[in-house]
Amino acid sequence: GKPTLYGSLTRRGLSTEGVPDIAASEGFVVGEVTKKSILISCPHENVSTKFLAPYTTFSRIHQKSITCLDISSGGGLGVSTSTDGTMKIWQAANGEIRRLLEGHVYDVNCCRFFPSGLVVLSGGMDAQLKIWSAEDASCVVTFKGHKGGILDTAIVDRGRNVLSCSRDGTARLWDCGKSACLGVIADCGSPVNGIAVGTADNSLNLGMPEKAPSEREIGTEGKILLLAREDKKLQGVGLQSRQPVFFFIGSDAFNCCTFLSSTYILAGTQDGNIYQLDVRNTNAPIQVIHRSGAPVLSLLPYRDGFIASQGK
Repeated sequence: GKPTLYGSLTRRGLSTEGVPDIAASEGFVVGEVTKKSILISCPHENVSTKFLAPYTTFSRIHQKSITCLDISSGGGLGVSTSTDGTMKIWQAANGEIRRLLEGHVYDVNCCRFFPSGLVVLSGGMDAQLKIWSAEDASCVVTFKGHKGGILDTAIVDRGRNVLSCSRDGTARLWDCGKSACLGVIADCGSPVNGIAVGTADNSLNLGMPEKAPSEREIGTEGKILLLAREDKKLQGVGLQSRQPVFFFIGSDAFNCCTFLSSTYILAGTQDGNIYQLDVRNTNAPIQVIHRSGAPVLSLLPYRDGFIASQGK
């Protein structure tokens, strides 16, 4: 609600040690400067930010914006999708391209490794979910059933079952072995932008399934599915029961969500809010973090905190 304070930084030269001499415009103060970081503060607003130089840059993997990426559990391989229409597997150490994964029609929106690190799951605007071999780039399974582009995926336990969400408003559970849909977990009537699956806190009532789960459903018991919805709702659903556990209404469309633990969850909105909630009581958030009005596009637990990425 207040006017934004704009400023600029100017590099005046380099010290003999190779550290840049940085000057800030009025209202901003330059703190510690090293070869790899610059600390900038705005005393009037009592905020500071540390800008870090990249550790490594891989500029030849894609020609255009990268829309999604993941690193294998062992850390050896990366997979990424781009607005250049490609999905590639590459060496995480040096960015060397190993495989080109071709088969989706139109854009690929999301990609992730299975826990084994040998298999990749992807979802595209063609409403198809595909499983790929990271070893020979073959597409081993294609799931069809969504009526709109797939926006996010999740893997249950070791990956006998996987989950997807779509612009068609549904989240679906799939059996990898038989390449079949085991059920619609939720039908929201609004695009589901992101999902996350986690083990629920013991005190949480996940509801009972209306009919006995299929024997092909592996690892869904005791799990809760988070749905980040376009209609400003964050929803929790019992994965096995398909029953709603909670609804939380945010300030704008939810883009992404993740679990910090079995009790604490995070979700990010289009207008730049990050909500931390306790799944046992979602009436009020534990905290709302707002660093800027830029959309929060992804969230990842990291050590005792988390990493957030924001758009422009």
